[in-house]
Amino acid sequence: MEFRQLGRSGLMVPVLSLGTGTFGGGNEFFRHWGDTDAAGARRLVDLALDAGVVMFDSADTYSDGLAEEILGAAVAGRRDKVLISTKGTFRTGPGPNDIGSSRHHIVAACEASLRRLKTDYIDLYQMHGSDTVTPIEETVRALDDLVTAGKVRYVGVSNFPGWSLMKSLAVADRYGWARYVAHQVYYSLIGRDYEWELMPLGLAEGVGAVVWSPLGWGRLTGRIRRNQPPPAVSRLPGTRDAAPPVSDEHLFRVVDALDEISRETGKTIPQIAINWLLQRPTVSTVLIGARDEAQLRENLGAVGWSLTPEQMARLDEASRVQMPYPYWHQLRTMGSRNPKIV
Repeated sequence: MEFRQLGRSGLMVPVLSLGTGTFGGGNEFFRHWGDTDAAGARRLVDLALDAGVVMFDSADTYSDGLAEEILGAAVAGRRDKVLISTKGTFRTGPGPNDIGSSRHHIVAACEASLRRLKTDYIDLYQMHGSDTVTPIEETVRALDDLVTAGKVRYVGVSNFPGWSLMKSLAVADRYGWARYVAHQVYYSLIGRDYEWELMPLGLAEGVGAVVWSPLGWGRLTGRIRRNQPPPAVSRLPGTRDAAPPVSDEHLFRVVDALDEISRETGKTIPQIAINWLLQRPTVSTVLIGARDEAQLRENLGAVGWSLTPEQMARLDEASRVQMPYPYWHQLRTMGSRNPKIV
């Protein structure tokens, strides 16, 4: 397993990490992702560790905390051999302070995650979304206090707009507080919005990408193709309202290119889609999810080989969409002055 530096930090992470959104199935939304129980989770963790996947990602809202509990049980007795990342910010209760990135909620959420995970520290603690109500100084200082207390080792964010991430980094630099080193982002061959602003920011400021949903919300599994009925079992129908929109024609154009490269390489569509991501700038690790052992083994096959530059270019072209303003204008007028990332 290849290891990479996580942003501008000294922490080395595997290029593949195991997401735990499939653990528990504690509510209707997450049951569509998976409902792996404690025994099944331990088996998946065993397989991951055997392959060198030592980083496991969760969140306090995954199955209402059940995913963290199951992960904590699965790594019991080998905490020193794994890296745990988890997230807070989203609503965890009915009260007005049970949501957001205030000092009140961050500290409470972190303490609760530590209890569920049965650990003394979290390797990477991330703000699950951008709270535009709480002053950024309050959030960054509260996280710095958690780092100073030894309860968190590194901090990151997830799903942040560029302005909020950049302002947070500036605040951390101004006061010498713990700096965000990771941005957990949606990025896939059918969702390349990350490249427009967040990727250049990550390059400039040393923020590594932790990629979630690399298979485009289950659309790049190889089971959705042109002129074929949809699969009988899929997470997409039950989570459609939360899934990023993609036109059928754009999806089929990407899948056609993946099919062609699959025939050339002997690799599966998911393996090719993940391998493409691993060759993109700023990507530190890609989160793979698994309902079962077979799916995990397939995703693990995304490493140990590389697409050729010509195959990468074909996938780039098939997945390219028109950028919104001002990005298309910047690319057309100043393209030679910018990193070649799109």
